[in-house]
Amino acid sequence: MKVYIYAFLILIVFSLYQCQSYKKASTLKSVSDKPIDFSQSPVVPANESIGKMLIEDGFEVELIAAEPMVTTPVAMSFDQKGRMWVVEMNGYMPDTLGTGEDKPSGKIVILEDKNKDGIADERKLVLDSLVLPRAICLIEDGILVAEPPNLWYYELKNDKPVKRTLVDNKYAVDGNVEHQPNGLLRALDNWIYNAKSSKRYRKQGDKWLIEDTHFRGQWGISQDNYGRLYYNDNSTNLLGDYFSPGFGATNRNQRSVDGFSERTVPDNRVYPIRPTPGVNRGYSPGTLDDSLRLRNFTAACGPLIYRGDLFGSAFDFNAFVAEPSANLIKRNILKENGNAVNGEQAYKNKEFLASVDERFRPVSLYNGPDGALYVVDMYRGIIQHKTYVTPYLSGQIKARNLTLPLACGRIYKIVPKGKKPVAVTIPNDPDKLIALLGSTNGFVRDMAQQTLIDGKYKQAIPHLKAILKETTNPLQVIHAIWTLEGLNALETNEVLPLLKNTNWPIRMQALTVLPSVINLSSYEYYVKALNDLIEANDELAAPYVAFVSKYIKPFNEQAADNMLVGLVKKYPNNSFVSDAVISNLAYREERFKESIAKFEPDTNLKINKQLQRVITAYNNTKKNRDPDVLAKQFPKGSALFLSTCQTCHSHDGNGIASLAPPLNKSQWVNGEKNTLISIVLFGLTGPVNVNGHVYQAPEIAGDMPGIGHSDEISDEDIAQLLSFIRSSWQNNGGKIDVKDVVSVREKLKGRQKAFTVEELESKN
Repeated sequence: MKVYIYAFLILIVFSLYQCQSYKKASTLKSVSDKPIDFSQSPVVPANESIGKMLIEDGFEVELIAAEPMVTTPVAMSFDQKGRMWVVEMNGYMPDTLGTGEDKPSGKIVILEDKNKDGIADERKLVLDSLVLPRAICLIEDGILVAEPPNLWYYELKNDKPVKRTLVDNKYAVDGNVEHQPNGLLRALDNWIYNAKSSKRYRKQGDKWLIEDTHFRGQWGISQDNYGRLYYNDNSTNLLGDYFSPGFGATNRNQRSVDGFSERTVPDNRVYPIRPTPGVNRGYSPGTLDDSLRLRNFTAACGPLIYRGDLFGSAFDFNAFVAEPSANLIKRNILKENGNAVNGEQAYKNKEFLASVDERFRPVSLYNGPDGALYVVDMYRGIIQHKTYVTPYLSGQIKARNLTLPLACGRIYKIVPKGKKPVAVTIPNDPDKLIALLGSTNGFVRDMAQQTLIDGKYKQAIPHLKAILKETTNPLQVIHAIWTLEGLNALETNEVLPLLKNTNWPIRMQALTVLPSVINLSSYEYYVKALNDLIEANDELAAPYVAFVSKYIKPFNEQAADNMLVGLVKKYPNNSFVSDAVISNLAYREERFKESIAKFEPDTNLKINKQLQRVITAYNNTKKNRDPDVLAKQFPKGSALFLSTCQTCHSHDGNGIASLAPPLNKSQWVNGEKNTLISIVLFGLTGPVNVNGHVYQAPEIAGDMPGIGHSDEISDEDIAQLLSFIRSSWQNNGGKIDVKDVVSVREKLKGRQKAFTVEELESKN
């Protein structure tokens, strides 16, 4: 142990020395000077790295913290005092093989600007000896920390842990580092949501509630002013929900619900200002343009809905997305259209911010207490996880010495030129907090709400109830609703008038909060109010009425079903309403379909088509093989599927929208075994036809990475994996032996690039 500690300390010192020595040796010029030698990627001092950035006219980048004050930051959160709590994932990819990645080197630290000059000058260690920590959330007198596979809650005193509670020992069991839950977003509805996860959490006294919700995204998650969630995956600009996040995930037979995981911004084009050959598939035709610059997102992450009040009205309802592989941050402009939210890129042929510094790796973006946009820069050479590193990328890393140093990291903020933003400190005064619920800064509103709830400020309740009767500031009304909900003080006589409010966002929140207030003594009032919305032809509210009927059912099943029938009669061709109705019908889909056929017999109507899709999927699922039996037969294959495959192809093998096509009943899985082995070893570039349907971006990611280059995955592992997949669900492909994998690997010796469908078909 002593040897390890000494070796680790030497490595840290050496990395810090390299950061400093590279600073002195750097000869990189600003983006306006030419020529720039892109064959080298030296470490650039943080303040000089700003000079390598091009940013939208009228804005500037300010340095908040840099090494050694912060190292390898991946996520952060502000507290009431405006201090930054930062997650340091120091163990991530020490080299291309990931050597030592499992060492307890991760930390949670607090960075504070004591002298108020805009730069952090004090670092305080909160937690250390963590293995690849990835997310935090401040709540009450403690902090949630995601440290795979666990989610911990640490009670704190004077910023030091005094007690640790295990919240979820299966928070991040499956998937590798690139494909594990993260985010821990404390949302408007007082639940905590995650990316790359279908769970949500809530602290209730000394207990933690865990509920299933929709599966969302890959790295990073954000919300808009109405609590709708936004996320993405590595090849997708922006995904999002049209409806409040707690609804619609209650029917296990329903694989997707219209209005959730929607492609908010379909354009995935990026515009780096430097050559970017150091991406995993840089060798693949079409990945890079003629100037060797990335064409489309390959590492999209950290999406943020800007909710500050500093940038001006043109930036209201804008979404920013980080792309560390291309050293840039994209801006998107969003618009509402009925229930839907759609967007487009703000610019053509340029980005909001882009850098020529290859080590500039923005991974997470945040709204701040001063209205600025904060950028977490991991600042390192390697960002691709070892599972998928291709020999091509390894060569790029070696050519430009991108492995070391490891102990760098920066945090920046973006502000309009000429403005001196002032951070709002969140007080512990209930009257002041109530006023802040009406702030023009969304971050401040969120913090005021959370502080009132965490502080259990019951004396604020009368003032909050008074706000519900105001209409001059809808956002303050919305936060008052949810603050009362969090204090368990919202009552029926306050919610019913809100359901009639002419302002749709207020009506939306009143519908969303109903599950928290419906009970035996109040449900009849809500039944009447919901039926009134149906009769009033409130089509915006109709999907919400369908979602909420689930919470009427325990008290009056007939009234709940009558509501669903009423919605079908009104909106039989509305896909949002149809899927919202179906979300209530787990294991009752066929019976309901027969009942509505009496008045809606047309099989082409949305409600009937979507019902039949769910019925067919359920009937197919009943034919699936027992996964527990297969896991015992192929233990390594089952484990490898869970860690590497199911994060994109789904646990049921039926694929995930925007990520990957089905494996279940796929001709590629059940067909010629050497073809399947070739795909898994080296990957596949789309589009790909699976059982008569052509899957291509944006319906799926453009590429499936191969795992044949991983030193941690043996040929025996791959043989078991493929045998497991070919025997799972309704596949009948048969077993694959290790000698089959060895033979294919030998035949393809020296190959690096992924296969195309045309190549594979020409071989057969």
